[in-house]
Amino acid sequence: MTYYQHPSAIIDDGAEIGKGSRVWHFVHICGGAKIGESVSLGQNVFVGNKVSIGNNCKIQNNVSVYDNVILEEGVFCGPSMVFTNVYNPRSLIERKEQYRNTLVKKGSTLGANSTIICGVTIGNFAFVAAGAVVNKDVPDYALVAGVPAKQIGWMSEYGEQLELPITGDGLTKCIHTGESYLLKNSRLIKLEV
Repeated sequence: MTYYQHPSAIIDDGAEIGKGSRVWHFVHICGGAKIGESVSLGQNVFVGNKVSIGNNCKIQNNVSVYDNVILEEGVFCGPSMVFTNVYNPRSLIERKEQYRNTLVKKGSTLGANSTIICGVTIGNFAFVAAGAVVNKDVPDYALVAGVPAKQIGWMSEYGEQLELPITGDGLTKCIHTGESYLLKNSRLIKLEV
């Protein structure tokens, strides 16, 4: 075994788990799950069958990653955040054929107790604030907060809020890395050196 599994964790036959990953207390991973390398699954995490988790993701305690959720590389899921996979669930009506895909792109952060309504895409290096309820797509590098979540700013890849004008075009740098970002046509673009 090339990953760590706590004795209380349940990993169903067929699950794929990458080298260097850590599966902590009371985790349950279903047989169809695909988990990359160096992933950390905190206490009481559930991973469904039709789930893909990229390399270097961190999923904190009490998170359920249900079917049809894809997490790209380096996604952070804060404690007790929530994914859904059926838009209008009913206990008496089975709707497994109505699961909606949710995609969380590279480097994004989903804050503690946030809720991601199924069918949305969270852009690269986006940042969802703690407690936010996301019910529509989030652009790359966007900072969203509130219920429902609304964009309140922009974030660098380092995870710092960028000082940019709310409207119009603008150029700024991350104070930690010196990387430059350009706001153009309501989209933030990282400039390559």
